[in-house]
Amino acid sequence: MGGPGGAGWVAAGLLLRAGACCCIYRLTRGRRRDDGELGMRPSKSAEDLTDGSYDNVLNAAQLQKLLYLLESTEDPVIIERALITLGNNAAFSVNQAIIRELGGIPIVGNKINHSNQSIKEKALNALNNLSVNVENQIKIKIYINQVCEDVFSGPLNSAVQLAGLRLLTNMTVTNDHQHMLHSYITDLFQVLLTGNGNTNVQVLKLLLNLSENPAMTEGLLHAQVDSSFLSLYDSHVAKEILNINNCLKIEGHLAVQPTFTEGSLFFLLHGEECAQKIKALVNHHDAEVKEKILTIIPKI
Repeated sequence: MGGPGGAGWVAAGLLLRAGACCCIYRLTRGRRRDDGELGMRPSKSAEDLTDGSYDNVLNAAQLQKLLYLLESTEDPVIIERALITLGNNAAFSVNQAIIRELGGIPIVGNKINHSNQSIKEKALNALNNLSVNVENQIKIKIYINQVCEDVFSGPLNSAVQLAGLRLLTNMTVTNDHQHMLHSYITDLFQVLLTGNGNTNVQVLKLLLNLSENPAMTEGLLHAQVDSSFLSLYDSHVAKEILNINNCLKIEGHLAVQPTFTEGSLFFLLHGEECAQKIKALVNHHDAEVKEKILTIIPKI
């Protein structure tokens, strides 16, 4: 192998080896380029996840980045964007559990105390989506009193008030936390009678949840309610009012019949004016309302 022929073989081997390396390099480069064309994305930063251009459902690692950003930044624009992204992702049941396990509920919950009303609203919206999960409700219930204070002391018909009412409605779908609203029942009726159409509908959903729980019946009937409540029987929410009326039956619910004061909801529902309003609904255009009336009238 030491002659000219051997040297030729060695040179040929080196060329072949170099060619193979070149092919491997080209294949590697080609594969990376193809991966990019197949949709492989570079890792997103936390802020990138909030820019509105990322439509995919976030995974656990991305949610963790987002929660860290939400906890560490003081920029109101970033906070609001992060809450919107988190709230959208909390609409998916798998993420409701992941966010809880990552310790995200207190991070979101702390933002309902923010002075920026838009941030407060977005935090309430995110908690609302998270509250669909029953296990999450156990952690969210500590915010109920604060939410009630914001709902009943803040601006009427505001975005914050509506977001708070939606959260309270979700939190009262079961009977577990309804007792926490006991001291706010009169306030609920006040908002019902002074709010606009959207606010009315949301309050009625919440009142219906409460009225379906026999343990809340006495508290609801004791509430001091303005007589203008009876005008709702003439409105577009007549069906909802009748549903509440039907639920608030005290027979068999209370061991001892309480004494209701004048001006209470009990007095309104059992007064002559209410009876006349109900009888007038027999000619209502809505067939469902008519059906309900036919079951109520014999009891009046």
